Amino acid sequence: MRPRVAVVGAGWAGLAAAVELAEHADVTVYEAGREPGGRARCSGRGESRFDNGQHILLGAYAECLRLMRIVGADPDQLLLRRPLQWRREGGLSLDCPRLPAPLHLAAGLLAARGLGWRDKWRLARALDGLRRAGYRLARDCSVAEWLAEQGQSRRLRDDFWRPMALSALNTPPESASMRVLAATLRDSLGGRREDSDLLLPAAGLSALFPEPAWRWLSERGARLRAGCRAGRIVSREDGPKVDDEGYDAVISAVAPYHAAELLDAPDLKPALAAFRYWPIATVYLRFDVSPRLPAPMLGVSGGGMDWLFDREALAGEAGLVAAVLSAPTELPDAGELAARALADARRVAPHLPDPVQRRVVVEKRATFASEVGLDRPAARSALKGVYLAGDWTHPEYPATLEGAARSGAAAAAAVLQDLGIEP
Repeated sequence: MRPRVAVVGAGWAGLAAAVELAEHADVTVYEAGREPGGRARCSGRGESRFDNGQHILLGAYAECLRLMRIVGADPDQLLLRRPLQWRREGGLSLDCPRLPAPLHLAAGLLAARGLGWRDKWRLARALDGLRRAGYRLARDCSVAEWLAEQGQSRRLRDDFWRPMALSALNTPPESASMRVLAATLRDSLGGRREDSDLLLPAAGLSALFPEPAWRWLSERGARLRAGCRAGRIVSREDGPKVDDEGYDAVISAVAPYHAAELLDAPDLKPALAAFRYWPIATVYLRFDVSPRLPAPMLGVSGGGMDWLFDREALAGEAGLVAAVLSAPTELPDAGELAARALADARRVAPHLPDPVQRRVVVEKRATFASEVGLDRPAARSALKGVYLAGDWTHPEYPATLEGAARSGAAAAAAVLQDLGIEP
């Protein structure tokens, strides 16, 4: 008989684990929401259906791309691949050509606009120092502390490093872990040229992986329990249980604050209590004209939001612009957020009239804070037969889709190994 495995949570981590297990076990997936995808999915209907945030993938996201292909979601069709570029209206503008790494970055820096030669040299020196150190730090420190040690100017900090830390870690540089940022740079700038490519979603987030994975699992006989909130995961002598139903193994693939409620694991509670969280606000503005932004993704130097996305150019969503604000220390109200987004959009596209539709989506605990010294639990918990997945369990990545996918695959691998099953 095939083992019975439960996965609690159908975000990207839980779905990754379920997909990896489906050929080897009878899988049951519990999902409290009505749709899979967690914090990277679509919600709503018709013209009021929006992604609950904007996510950028990188060419280095091998696990996300592998899993997408397994479930029949073609990355070449669903993601717009662009060579690394950094567009900040009124500030740094960098486009890397299709040259072998690291020549592509060197050529991009040489031709970059909005930086003087001294700042170009400072940025190149800092990045090259990371590369020569293998993107490893002898000790962890905050991004801000490392930037001061590297002599990065205020212009570089404000126009490159701060947006970088907020985009990659959703944590302000003053508290963000440089070790985590270095790991992200290692797998993008430190790899092949293709690894640094931007992969911008050309469809809704649900279409990238959650919906295809849900269908794929259903076709393989998995029990999919949407709208079913698990109350408790416990470990017993005869095996772990989700509420009153027994399994051979259970993977908890929920956020740390939900894991603290689900798991009867006193040894884990101090680690879970150490996690803090930052919000992300996304503003959608729909116009009755084409946005025609200068690039599918760009920011405004000194603007009120971090990034703008031309959703019409990316996904064919007529007249739609999305604006993102990551990890604000004080979260503005919806009206202020919409006003900031419109002001930034008009900076780069002055022809835009008043929007015909506004929608503000705020995830107050969008990601965990990738802070210095944060201790993360492993896939195997102290509870027999109970495993952990989620971006917060990846040993070195920030809260990204790739971190979630890798953690789900790692938890599934641990389950199969402990059950004596060859993958």
